[in-house]
Amino acid sequence: MRKIGVLIDFINKFKTQKENKVLSKMLNGYMPIFTQFGQDIYASDVVQQAISCIVFELKKLTPQHIRTNGADPIPINDSIIQRLLNQPNERMTTSDFLEKVFWQLFLNYNSFIIPTYITGFDDEGNKVKKYTGLYPIQPIDVLFLQDNSGKLFVRFKFLNGFETTLKYSDVIHIKYKFSINEFMGGDNSGRPDNKALLKTLELNDTLLQGVSKALKSSFSINGVVKYNTLMDDGKMEKAIQELEEHLKNNESGFLPLDIKGEFIPFQNKGQLIDDKILKFIDEKILRNYGVSLPILTGDFTKAQYEAFYQKTLEPLIINISQIFTKVLFTDREKGFGNKIKFYPHELIFMDTGQKIELFNLLIDSASCYKNEARVAFGMQPLPELAGQLAMSSNKTNAENNKKDDNKDEGDD
Repeated sequence: MRKIGVLIDFINKFKTQKENKVLSKMLNGYMPIFTQFGQDIYASDVVQQAISCIVFELKKLTPQHIRTNGADPIPINDSIIQRLLNQPNERMTTSDFLEKVFWQLFLNYNSFIIPTYITGFDDEGNKVKKYTGLYPIQPIDVLFLQDNSGKLFVRFKFLNGFETTLKYSDVIHIKYKFSINEFMGGDNSGRPDNKALLKTLELNDTLLQGVSKALKSSFSINGVVKYNTLMDDGKMEKAIQELEEHLKNNESGFLPLDIKGEFIPFQNKGQLIDDKILKFIDEKILRNYGVSLPILTGDFTKAQYEAFYQKTLEPLIINISQIFTKVLFTDREKGFGNKIKFYPHELIFMDTGQKIELFNLLIDSASCYKNEARVAFGMQPLPELAGQLAMSSNKTNAENNKKDDNKDEGDD
């Protein structure tokens, strides 16, 4: 936390200190002060498993700085921004960074990232921010402020008591279930609204307790032994010891008794919960996060994963791509087509047959490299194939014929 404090202080020198700031007004009448964040639901293993399914898929994303030329996205691999995306900070890899960001998003319905930067100039002499790091933060309080010009600021308070105020435009703020509140994801107070889900979780807990009690009852007393003679305390104690020995030594499942003893069983009819009911409750919890049981167990079809991607993952991917672009590029840079796109894992929907069909199309149009095709099928790239386009024999013959025709025309 001390390192984060130093980094935030580093940012603060770029903001104006003497501006009068007041609490930003909200149209719904609520004060824009937010305390982070309730986590009661995360005691449920089903909730944690559902969120893990989403987060572990999203951490596979590949962030890429691109510059669009019409409909053609061109990767910019040698930019400061791309180096930042490849190594967000000194402690995290890209996948670590994304995992942290999305776990905080689901825990709090809000995830904050502070970009650190130094001010410099581009080749044309324009003043620009040269970014040096991206740091996910976890404040305990968030306060929105506004100065006389209408510019929005955000003040963060951390667990160790440290506070800092930043321009809101300099903060990457990802929101989940952004509906009622004007600034934050979640409910009116900027917190996760888990009331409906908690009712389902309480029902699930009650059912699990019922299963536990039913199992315990199956190991309880199942009968008594009735002795058909009068016995004093000494004889009773001896009889109990003999019964215990029989129980300890029993391997057949039958209890041997002599003629003086009679075993009277209890009609213990312990009833476990119907598995259909438990499945219904699990699915009801999972639906809250857009995760199906096949996704949770990993036994899904291509169609089921596509539905999961389109319903649950894609909106988050679009959101994070847009907010990173909004904060990390100036209006001028965005005007030249600069964007940040988070690309999903390579060929996530495709089985081997579908990959073959795709690459037949790409190779026929000379739209992929030979090493790209090798990697897609699990083979390592070869250095001797670097930079070589993969194309079908028909395409190659057509290109050769074109060269021969041009050569003949030159000879004439």
